[in-house]
Order: sequence, then C-alpha cells, then structure tokens
Amino acid sequence: MSPDEIQVALQAAFHRCDAASCPLTDTQQKILLQVVEQIKGNNLKQDSEIVNPLDELNPQELKAFLDFVSTQEQQNQDWKVQLLNDWLHENNSGAVQFIRDCYGLQWLERIQGYHLEKYVVEDKLKVGSHIEVCNRLWEWVNENSPCKPEWFPCTVIRVDQIRDGDDSLTNCTIRFHNGAEYEIQGIYDWNRYNWRRFGENP
Repeated sequence: MSPDEIQVALQAAFHRCDAASCPLTDTQQKILLQVVEQIKGNNLKQDSEIVNPLDELNPQELKAFLDFVSTQEQQNQDWKVQLLNDWLHENNSGAVQFIRDCYGLQWLERIQGYHLEKYVVEDKLKVGSHIEVCNRLWEWVNENSPCKPEWFPCTVIRVDQIRDGDDSLTNCTIRFHNGAEYEIQGIYDWNRYNWRRFGENP
C-alpha cells in the first residue's frame, strides 16, 4: 500500500472504531497520522536520492563511455543498440568492453536519457543557439526519394523540457532566417539526427 492508501485506510478505521463505540482519542489518531506522514517523507527522500548509474563509473570509464556515445551519435547510430548488438554477436566493444565485463546488462538497462544529461551539458541547446536542421523533419527523405537531405540554418528561440515521472523529453522551437518558426519534438531523442550545430559536418 502507498502512504496515501494507508492514510485512507486509517481514516476508515477511525470511523469504524467510533461506530463500534471504541473511539480512538485525538492524540492516538494524530500519532498514527504522523507516522504515515513520516513514511511519505522517507519515500520522497528515497526518490530524490535515486542514483545515476553513470556515477558508478570511475573517471576513465566515464570518459570512454561518453566518447563512445558521442561517436555513435555523430554516426547517426543508437549507442545502446550498438552495445547490445556487440554483446549479442559476442563482438568486442573496444574501449567500452568494460561495461559488459564489469557492469553487465542490468546496469546498461538502467541508463536513461536524463542520466546522460548530467554529463553531456555542452551539447544542450539554449535560446540563441545556432543550428542547422535537415529537411527530413518535414519531408519524406530517403535514398530512393527525389528529395535529398538538405540543411537549413536557424536559431533556437525556445527550449521546453517535459518530465513525466522518470521520463524526460525536450522540445525545441526554431526560427528560420525568413521568419518561419517550427517546433522540433524529441530534439535529443528521435529527432537527434535531424539537427547539428551550425558549421558541423553532416
């Protein structure tokens, strides 16, 4: 039972005690409700102290891991999928082989996007950042289509981070040089490969 459910159950118990002509005193009720409040407080404290799995890495491991993630993203590949594929096919993962050898699948599965945010601050966009976006955002572009990938310069005018429990999503509104505006949802997730810093190579 959650602390809120316990509190509701206690209130129901207080009413039953009254109905059975065995009422609890105000002091007794207050003590029981204080215990529930204390349980709530402990739960909130535990939630706020959830450990970032990346904090468990030593500095050399952390650098190797972040370099790996950055390289995979520059190649438009999902870093976690790459690691899992290596493990599935028993391929050596190079500089990040230590993750499989020392930490394992359970540790890897704990890592979420918001854990990386703590360490990849320099990649975060802010209002005024100059970026280029690919026409894949609004056009069907693939190898066989008549439309080819094109990159358009723009400026970030708004960044919204949306949290839903443990999940985090960042949306970004950009303004093109002609004044048109466009919202990019999941800028660090599914649309990560459709933008780049101004002047970066594709």
